Amino acid sequence: MAPENVTRGRDGADARHQRAPVPVTMAAATKTPPGADPKQLERTGTVREIGSQAVWSLSSCKPGFGVDQLRDDNLETYWQSDGSQPHLVNIQFRRKTTVKMLCIYADYKSDESYTPSKISVRVGNNFHNLQEIRQLEMVEPSGWIHIPLLDLVNNPIRTFMIQIAVLANHQNGRDTHMRQIKVYTPVEESSIGKFPRCTTVDFMMYRTIR
Repeated sequence: MAPENVTRGRDGADARHQRAPVPVTMAAATKTPPGADPKQLERTGTVREIGSQAVWSLSSCKPGFGVDQLRDDNLETYWQSDGSQPHLVNIQFRRKTTVKMLCIYADYKSDESYTPSKISVRVGNNFHNLQEIRQLEMVEPSGWIHIPLLDLVNNPIRTFMIQIAVLANHQNGRDTHMRQIKVYTPVEESSIGKFPRCTTVDFMMYRTIR
């Protein structure tokens, strides 16, 4: 009987037992899911917004689209940069401050190529010693983006300054829009609540502050 004509691969394996290559399809990037409204977090009593305690500045802005619009609690207004990237938001506190989280509102549906796609968060004592602690890539965000600011042991950071840098926009846009930025510190439990209740007659006499 004539020998069977078998094609062998480069490694000598019988081609009859080799699987045909499976075509690879690139999955579409998942859109960045929105976080909860920060006002809901405030109502829990676990965090407090402290942006009003800081001095805010921008690397650039179009007239009428600056810090006031970033901080007016109106999702219809926005900061619009007017310069070259990176676009910077600088938040400086007068004293070293505990910060747990940033919340940024972005709206791709309205802002399209003005919407940030890559953000860097830096902290330090001043402009001269800022260090990046977070870098975030966003895909067509529409809503609040929560950015925890934690150290290596998951404690809120303590800092004099926060800088938010927009490194890139969607569709390679030049200028950027941000609609709101909020800064949160944890609310510490009062030490008064940790004492046991005073139930003796002597203590009861002095339980009310007059």
